[in-house]
Amino acid sequence: MTHSGLGTWPARRAAISPGRVALVHAGHATTYAELAVRVDRLARRMRAAGVQPGDRVAYLGPNHPTFVETMFATYAAGGIFVPLNVRLAAPEIDYMLGHSGARLLIHAPECAPVVRACPRVSGLIAVALADYDTWLASGDAGGPPEAEVAPDDPACILYTSGTTGRPKGAVLTHGNVVWNTFNLLVGVDVAGDEVTLLSAPLFHVAALHQCLLPTILKGGCGVIMPAWDVDGAYDLIARHRVTWMFGVTAMYAALASSPRWPDADLTSIRRLLIGGSAVPEALVRAYQRRGLIFCQGYGMTETAPGATFLEAPEAATRPGSAGPPVFFTDVRCLRPDLSDTDPGEPGEVVVRGPNVTPGYWNDPAATRDAFTDGWFRSGDVAVTDREGHFHIVDRLKDMYISGGENVYPAEVEAVLFTHPAVAEAAVIGVPDPAWGETGRAFLVPAPGFTVDTDEIRAFLDGRLARYKIPRYIDVVDALPHTGSNKVRKTSLRATPLPGTPPYER
Repeated sequence: MTHSGLGTWPARRAAISPGRVALVHAGHATTYAELAVRVDRLARRMRAAGVQPGDRVAYLGPNHPTFVETMFATYAAGGIFVPLNVRLAAPEIDYMLGHSGARLLIHAPECAPVVRACPRVSGLIAVALADYDTWLASGDAGGPPEAEVAPDDPACILYTSGTTGRPKGAVLTHGNVVWNTFNLLVGVDVAGDEVTLLSAPLFHVAALHQCLLPTILKGGCGVIMPAWDVDGAYDLIARHRVTWMFGVTAMYAALASSPRWPDADLTSIRRLLIGGSAVPEALVRAYQRRGLIFCQGYGMTETAPGATFLEAPEAATRPGSAGPPVFFTDVRCLRPDLSDTDPGEPGEVVVRGPNVTPGYWNDPAATRDAFTDGWFRSGDVAVTDREGHFHIVDRLKDMYISGGENVYPAEVEAVLFTHPAVAEAAVIGVPDPAWGETGRAFLVPAPGFTVDTDEIRAFLDGRLARYKIPRYIDVVDALPHTGSNKVRKTSLRATPLPGTPPYER
């Protein structure tokens, strides 16, 4: 086996533990031996269809075993994998297909209307999952094609959600992904008998590289959920005795708000990974009361994704900390003049290490702007403590300035979350004639509660400085979420303002 990339992982794991179950989906189990055979056959089928080393292969669909097969087969064939977000509209998907130059697209049946609406699909090979097994069976079962793959070769292009203009395609090399896996395994004792709930979308980097790949490397079992569902998660945890999972704050908050929370059997769970946004201490404490500890991390697509990590032994006594830098990576917190901040002083997070992207696909300007002296600029604000642990404050782009004072919405959201009537909270900055900007909070009531906006303001008074208390409070049935279950604040910013509230500071 001369191929040195990620595409060899199924075959290498099958040689060690062929009979272990690799994946479970909709009651069907796939062993490592079976997974390796299907990946090898698919890689040869791709080559027969004209996919050459360096060609891009896209996948559009919810979590499914074919996602895993397509990814590994692309790597085995020397190609570059492009997972696409199922929540995007046809023009967005069409742009990514064109920008990446995808040669092959494999897609789920429910995505067919979007695929048909993409003009660029006519210029590539498109395979629907309904035809996938027939297409796969026509390939050669003689083993994977030989492909020269080096650690610095691109493995995947992951499109980041665009905050301004078009989304950017972050390139991750085979080496980036492998070093991220090493960092994760230093921080988490992943075992060969692991049962990992893959409930967050695999087309995002956290579930893909923090859960799926470490589980496969160690020979554990991945239990695949097509999409996040609270009751479905509880059912799968009980049925398969799930030992770990990754989620964002909204997912764990939904579990804790469910009527099943007090009586659910969660004794099989060894650890929970959480990331994607600042984590309210109240949520951490709610899980600690059930004997469950969050291993909180911080990262981004461009760091594959791990940058900092709080290991389980420290997590119980450091709620809210994102931990120190991961083992093989350096992280700093900088002032605007690029000097290091003092403990407790907010600054921008910058990252350097073997897991950091070499840049953005076909975008030298964005690549150049993303780095300063070899350090990747995250656009995130953090403070460090005297022990060197990072506490993520917010995104620079989400911060707003009210009367000359910086306000970080994540801080306000964390306090709102402690109110028993609040299940979810999102805060944005909006224009204000008196103060320049002010806060607007969107609140989802907890089951059985009614949110009284005046009572919420009274609750915040004394817990937050007056200028941080949102002037506008909207009570909504649900918040809009991205494909990774983060709150989509761009949609909230597009919501027209209600009538002008009184000015009280």
